Amino acid sequence: MFALLRTFSLQELLHHPWRTASALLAVVLGVALGFAVHVINASALDEFSRAVRSVQGQPDLELRAMQGALPEQVYGLVAREHRQVARAAPWLEASVQARRAPTADQPAVTLRLLGGDALQFGALAPALMPRLFAGHDRLDLFAPDAVFLNAAALQALDLNESQAVGAQLWWRLPASAAGDARAPVAVRVAGTVAASGPPLALMDIGAAQDLLQRWGEISRVDLLLAPGADGQRLLAQLRAAPGWPAGVLASVPGNEQQRVAQMSRAYRVNLTVLALVALFTGAFLVFSVLSLSVARRAPQFALLAVLGLTARQRLALVLAESAVLGLLGSVGGIALGLGLAALALRLLGGDLGGGYFTGVQPALQWSGAGALVFAGLGLASTLAGGWWPARAAQSLPAAATLKGLGALQIPQAGARLPLLLLAASAALAWLPPIAGIPLAAYVSVGLLLLGGMAALPWLLGRLLQRLPEFARQRPLWLLAFERARRMRAGASVAVGGVVASLSLAVALTVMVSSFRGSMAEWLDTALPAPAYVRASGAQGDAGLRDAGLTEAVRALRGVARAQAQRNASLSLASDQPAMALLVRPLQGAQAQALPWLAPPLAVPPGAIGVHVSEAAAQLYGLRPGQRWNALQPAFAQAGAAAPDFFVAGIWRDYVRQFGAVAIDSADYQRLTGDPRVSEIALWPSPNADIAALQAGIQALAPTYGALEWLSSQGLRERSMRIFDRSFAVTYWLQAVAIGIGLFGIAASFSAQVLARRKEFGLLSHLGLTRRQILGVVAGEGAVWSALGAIAGTLLGLGVAVILVHVVNPQSFHWTMELRLPWLHLTLLALAVTAAGTLAAWLAGRAAAGRDAVLAVKEDW
Repeated sequence: MFALLRTFSLQELLHHPWRTASALLAVVLGVALGFAVHVINASALDEFSRAVRSVQGQPDLELRAMQGALPEQVYGLVAREHRQVARAAPWLEASVQARRAPTADQPAVTLRLLGGDALQFGALAPALMPRLFAGHDRLDLFAPDAVFLNAAALQALDLNESQAVGAQLWWRLPASAAGDARAPVAVRVAGTVAASGPPLALMDIGAAQDLLQRWGEISRVDLLLAPGADGQRLLAQLRAAPGWPAGVLASVPGNEQQRVAQMSRAYRVNLTVLALVALFTGAFLVFSVLSLSVARRAPQFALLAVLGLTARQRLALVLAESAVLGLLGSVGGIALGLGLAALALRLLGGDLGGGYFTGVQPALQWSGAGALVFAGLGLASTLAGGWWPARAAQSLPAAATLKGLGALQIPQAGARLPLLLLAASAALAWLPPIAGIPLAAYVSVGLLLLGGMAALPWLLGRLLQRLPEFARQRPLWLLAFERARRMRAGASVAVGGVVASLSLAVALTVMVSSFRGSMAEWLDTALPAPAYVRASGAQGDAGLRDAGLTEAVRALRGVARAQAQRNASLSLASDQPAMALLVRPLQGAQAQALPWLAPPLAVPPGAIGVHVSEAAAQLYGLRPGQRWNALQPAFAQAGAAAPDFFVAGIWRDYVRQFGAVAIDSADYQRLTGDPRVSEIALWPSPNADIAALQAGIQALAPTYGALEWLSSQGLRERSMRIFDRSFAVTYWLQAVAIGIGLFGIAASFSAQVLARRKEFGLLSHLGLTRRQILGVVAGEGAVWSALGAIAGTLLGLGVAVILVHVVNPQSFHWTMELRLPWLHLTLLALAVTAAGTLAAWLAGRAAAGRDAVLAVKEDW
């Protein structure tokens, strides 16, 4: 008996390969995309964590400044005067540009320079323990010109270990805090370090302070506590100690990894949820496939019931068929997901274009637990899709079905359940995020899709309640519309997968279009100058130039206006990612405008105005007109009164997810005494010779280092390329959704039409020609597809509203305007309608032949 049932189910799945393949494809792609995103990000986070641990070691506590550098006295206070500290290690960090020759014939390589105490490496960071080249003196560990490079630095400089022995490098150092220009200096490679990650150069901290002219400054202090010491009590005692400076943050090991994981979490979660929507579509395709299959096999199920197959066994039989689809789809999805992950790591990197793991080249990491989770999700989606068809097979009236008096009907739901689901979706949409993730909004999207799908029979009935005038005058169109109206439950099953996939495609289209349009408008305000001048290829403090560069650029012929700008970082909490600190001219006649949400407020006398981004306002609970005293420790000066910071305005920022603060250049220099600049906004004269102006800027390189000219148009194009790169996976998901929808149309209509051979035979006996029958079938396909396109578009617009106005602000802390690309959406709906019509016509050709005429004899 069980062998007969297995054959019964297997033959059904193989007898209609297009229908089975459509459901399998959705499950495979849903599992593959979700698992690929999981593997990619797990690989990137693992590689990033290893790189951080190899460079920072495993201290118990790490001390850093909120803004800028730590005074060296902090090291003395914790190392010599506190009994709870077993070991303290100071570190100095900077970025330098390195070349193998003193001239600028070859591009410079940006290295992370790390200065430390060579006697502390073994205890705190073994991967940083220098390995001297053979024959070198051990005192090279402390030599003022000796550096040790990791493998990434050797590769970036195109050196192997044999070539690196004693090799000389020329470094362009950052401008000093006093703003003085620095000439290139020569250093020699004395050995290597085993630390992984981006290019790194290590040297003695005293030599690094001399090279950088940062006497009395350090970047961080790593602490190993004495046995039994309490880190929190130690911090409280240090803050109460005389001479302890303000603005010192303490963090525990792993915070750097946690911060980066937190920064990328919203991006990863959103990609995973969007990928799993393919499984949602797959569940509806499984529902469509099995519903039509159960309806077509109603006489066979009735016969099996008469032969002794119980209702529960019929339920289990259909669920087993859906489980087979789920298992096959999950196995195929896991295999495809690994392939997609390997390809994406090679082409897009570990951040999928999001920019969170810069400099990390992760290797593919297998995740057994992740594979089981996503395989389970694939199986659950197919079982959910097969539940209602299985219930229909369970409740089949066997005797009536065998007599031909009762056919299996798909139950028609009223409007109560859809309205309840839609109301629940609206209620959940505006709930706050949970742990920084918009979980309620995701559930709201799911309920909206479920409610829309449940409302399909009722919606189709309302749309078809009145026949169009042209259908009343044309018998063939009248026949098509009447059948669609009276069989709307079957029609809703046929177009269910289409509506689900089209709604996803519409939602992604609107979301990307809204973000892209808002990004383009934001760039117009964020890049007010026609051109910008900055250090060529430099990052971090390696890109800082002395203040004299601004005057030198202003003195060039063809320059109408030049404004200095600076980008820095600001940390207010050890467990939060650092914010960006933007130093701009924000006051006076030549003040730069920011993309403010509302006009900024006037700054009260004696206060320092700051402008915060939307993300900073949400994360720190800020509003215009508010005092922000949390900034005071970052800019505190010994013997000076604490500055009074006033939030003057909130502006829109689509780049810095965890906030940015803009401050006027004069205020920043008065607070820090640091006049260095990162870039110069440049307005050429109306008739300026741009080529001559660029040549003049390059002529400043011997004094100020290599400079590059960037046009605002080029920056806009580069930003949009980065945007498209970061949304590359979203574009793929959109294409997959459209493909699944079109494939589902073909499968569903083929199944519907092939099951109606007797009907076509009867129409032939009544005098309709084959061409007329195909016209009726194509008309039904056009009606169903058009209604499905309308429903899918409306449902997709509802999902897009939640994605744009709820998910996006809760995930990334910025807002944007909803933009509807009507032309794109119209073409998408027309393509779905045309594909459905064509699929129905092609299926009708196969069903309206001689077999259809002969099929009528079965009832004679």
